Amino acid sequence: MCRGGGGVVSPSLARFVIATRFTLIEHVRNQFAVALVFLFVPLWISLGQFMIVDVGVSFRLWATGEILVARGNELTQISGALNAVTLIVGFAMFSATFSSGTFDRRLAMAGYPRPQLLLAKVASLVLASAVVSLYATAVMWAYWSPRQPVLLAVSLFSAAMTYGAVGVALGTVVRRELEGIFLVVMISVIDLALQNPIASKGADTALVRLLPSYGAMQSASAAGFSHSVLLSCLAVQLAWFAGAALLSLLAFRRRTRSAVTGQAPSSTQGAPCSLPTARRPKSTTRS
Repeated sequence: MCRGGGGVVSPSLARFVIATRFTLIEHVRNQFAVALVFLFVPLWISLGQFMIVDVGVSFRLWATGEILVARGNELTQISGALNAVTLIVGFAMFSATFSSGTFDRRLAMAGYPRPQLLLAKVASLVLASAVVSLYATAVMWAYWSPRQPVLLAVSLFSAAMTYGAVGVALGTVVRRELEGIFLVVMISVIDLALQNPIASKGADTALVRLLPSYGAMQSASAAGFSHSVLLSCLAVQLAWFAGAALLSLLAFRRRTRSAVTGQAPSSTQGAPCSLPTARRPKSTTRS
């Protein structure tokens, strides 16, 4: 047992808290990702506000068949916000996972439980997705009033969670950092560009149902311009997240397959609950 200020804490919980703290520190140290949150999100949404015409456009909401009318700049802001949160969270999770790859393997081989390491990544993903999604919703709220701002934030959050899981999966399988960043960017750009009713003539076709953020886009559009609560679309997005999370789990287990899978060595049973200091790899190419 590890003793904290408030009493006895179970070793599993203590290891989870320590691993989560380490993961969050890695995110905070990623200054580029932090800058993207505070600069790229308002910039992208503001460009949609001022550069896209504000005339009314009608589009069909695929999930319900309902014809909605929205201003072009407001509709573009929703698409842009989804693009921004998926890019930022996907990039942040990929970068953190990629840079800590060797460290994770060493921890697992030393007997540190893999479930706590993986749950720490999930916890950091939830927190990062919540912060970025609420921030993007607040920026949009400064320009116009979505009819269901809470549902809009939930929709952004679900998309961010999905791409964060994709980022974790890519961070465990790609060999070079540039490859992973390119994949995150291209998947997000193609995904959201094809769903924008203003920019894509394919936004009104069945093809969009196969895209990773289809559920989030449908739910966010309904949240912005109607009073419909599309729980089925959020469920679709949850399924995409579950699939991406499963791939992340399998990739993580494969990366740490050489680790000790049994009980931690006896010498570590009574050891203090702490992690060694992580070191960033000198090269972006995995051995």
